[in-house]
Amino acid sequence: MSQVDFVALCQRSKVCSGFDAEDEQLLLSDGHKLLPHLPKVTEQFYTELQQIPAAAPFLEGRVDALKATHLAWLDSVFSGPYDEHFAARMHRVGEVHVQVKLPVEFMSSGTLLIKKHLVPILTHVYSDDAVRLGQMMKAVNAVTGFCLIVMQESYQSSLLAQELDKFMAITGISRALFNNLASAYGDTKGDAAA
Repeated sequence: MSQVDFVALCQRSKVCSGFDAEDEQLLLSDGHKLLPHLPKVTEQFYTELQQIPAAAPFLEGRVDALKATHLAWLDSVFSGPYDEHFAARMHRVGEVHVQVKLPVEFMSSGTLLIKKHLVPILTHVYSDDAVRLGQMMKAVNAVTGFCLIVMQESYQSSLLAQELDKFMAITGISRALFNNLASAYGDTKGDAAA
C-alpha cells in the first residue's frame, strides 16, 4: 500500500469541503462552547443508531466503548488543530470502518445524524447572535464535511487494498510481481498517450 501524503490530503479535503481558514479560526475560538454539549450529541447519536436494524451487528456489546471513542473524536472536531495529524486520525477512522466491514453509507448517514443533533445546540448557544450562529453552522458543516471526505478516501483506498490482497492470494502473485506489472503498465499507458 502506498504512503499517504497527509498534508496534500488535508489541503485537498479542505478545498472540497469548503473548510476555510475563517471556519478553522472560529472553531478554535468558539469550539469550547460546544464541548459541554458533546456527550448529549454522542448519546443521541447512539440512541438513533440502535434503532437501525442494519447497525445492530456493529454495535452489539460495544456501545459503551464506541461512545467513548465517538466523544473523543467529536472533541477533536471542535478543538483542532486541523492539520495533517488531524487528517491522519480521520484517515485511520476510515481504515477501521473497513476492518469492521461497516458499510460506507454509515459514515455519511452518521455525519448527518451528528449534524442533526448539533443544530439545536448551536441555536441554543448562539440564540442571541444570529450572525455568529450562521458562521458556526457554516463552520460545523465544513469541518464535518472535511472529516467525511478524509474518511471516505481512506475507506476507498483501504477497501481496494483488501481486494488487491485477496486477488494476490487467489492468483499467487507476489506483491513485488504485482508492483512490477503495475509499473510496466503505467509506463506503457503513458507512452500510448504521447
